[in-house]
Amino acid sequence: MPTLAVLPIKSFDAAKQRLAERLPAGNRRALAQSMCADVLLALRRSTHVDEVIVVTGELNATALASGHDVEVVDDPAEAGQSAAAAHGVARAIEKGADRVLLVPGDTPALDPLELDALLTMELGDRPTVVIVPDRHGTGTNGLLLSPPGAIAPAFGEGSFERHRASAEAAGVEVIVEDVASLGLDVDTPDDFDVLRAALETSRGIAPNTVGMIRQLARSEAGARAPTG
Repeated sequence: MPTLAVLPIKSFDAAKQRLAERLPAGNRRALAQSMCADVLLALRRSTHVDEVIVVTGELNATALASGHDVEVVDDPAEAGQSAAAAHGVARAIEKGADRVLLVPGDTPALDPLELDALLTMELGDRPTVVIVPDRHGTGTNGLLLSPPGAIAPAFGEGSFERHRASAEAAGVEVIVEDVASLGLDVDTPDDFDVLRAALETSRGIAPNTVGMIRQLARSEAGARAPTG
């Protein structure tokens, strides 16, 4: 099995806390679920992802994965994205994957064609880590490990430099590759606005998130409408 993708998904109730000033809890949950659905859809549409594993303790995410015939690794402890990613990598190694792609669940603009271009890069025979930075250049929105155990995933604030330093310390070749659609994650209200603007001009990308954003916009408009 050449390439296995791992998608860690934390509880939707706990997702996107930094959007609290913009969205109430129920809307944040619905947005998180929509974004994960679109990431999973993009991974399944990629012609160079051979299998997908979802790592989660969220029941709705489990149901979503089952609908796409995707294996689920249970994550009841929810110790964070890095721990969940490590569980997925371990399962990928058990299944005999040659390499693993780690992506977060809040990058719904992910374009399967751009993902295929990433996965068809010539990496050579040396162990290699490909890091896809977020739009700020500080986080990691994609981590391709060839082989799967090349380095341990270490997501979170400042993960771009952490992953690069870890690979260099291990003597593993490092490639930094910008993937425009994968660089758009959603942590802050500003991120949300950038994603919304990007999706307004897209066609056939992130249908669940686009629908949810439109629904949220209608709700906001209704809340601002005069009642007298």
